[in-house]
Amino acid sequence: MATQTATVATGSTSGKPQEKKSQEKIATEFQQLRNQQLNLVNNLNAIEMDLKEHKTVIDTLKVVEPSRKCFRLVGGVLVEQTVEVVLPQLELNKTQLEKLIEEGKEQITKKGIEINQYKDEHNIKMRGQEPTPPVGSEKENAADDKSTGNRNVLVGNL
Repeated sequence: MATQTATVATGSTSGKPQEKKSQEKIATEFQQLRNQQLNLVNNLNAIEMDLKEHKTVIDTLKVVEPSRKCFRLVGGVLVEQTVEVVLPQLELNKTQLEKLIEEGKEQITKKGIEINQYKDEHNIKMRGQEPTPPVGSEKENAADDKSTGNRNVLVGNL
């Protein structure tokens, strides 16, 4: 993501310290909103990676016989279970992750709307950005998080 610097345009040209502090406060609050949105995007990317891993493991376990031994990481402890026990748990987790992703997308959209309203309210212009009329919500694109986190299931040979 390219970093952009926000500038605050004001109608007054007097250099009073109180106005400058106010501008700094506005810029700081705007940056906090952008950081919050970026954190939401990063969290959403991590959840999407977890969902992808769950789908991969579920697809793998569906073709394995149900009585086969497998291992699952639960709270940092590797637990031995069977595929027939683990598979329904993973499918439930997958469903919950899908709901979290939908909620996360809604939060990002709401945060984008909030950022745009704040920009309009305080007449904030982005450096290097042409003035355009607001079309919709601003969404930040974050680089894909390549870390896969922890693996939750290990299928063992008997």
